[in-house]
Amino acid sequence: MTLDCADPQVLAGFYGALTGMRELFSTDEFVALTDGSGCDLGFQRVDGYRAPQWPGQDVPQQFHLDFHADDLDAMEELALELGAAKPDHELPPVARTPEVRSLSGV
Repeated sequence: MTLDCADPQVLAGFYGALTGMRELFSTDEFVALTDGSGCDLGFQRVDGYRAPQWPGQDVPQQFHLDFHADDLDAMEELALELGAAKPDHELPPVARTPEVRSLSGV
């Protein structure tokens, strides 16, 4: 899965730290993370990228990622420490990534 973003290194750093995935490939324009399972995450720079604004639809969500975590509170705390922001209107444990994508633990 490859996600459009303004800064691939920043977003890959966030998801790498959150998931434990390691960098497979990196340029200024694209970063790929892997955990060896074959389900890699890519991040590609898009000029003029506008992050989704949820729950509003001026810039709608493009996807929703769910992650399994044995300790949801710890995962939420880590996401927040890595730069995610917790919106007031969502039920915990939900956070937003640095580029305002919705992130929830399952």
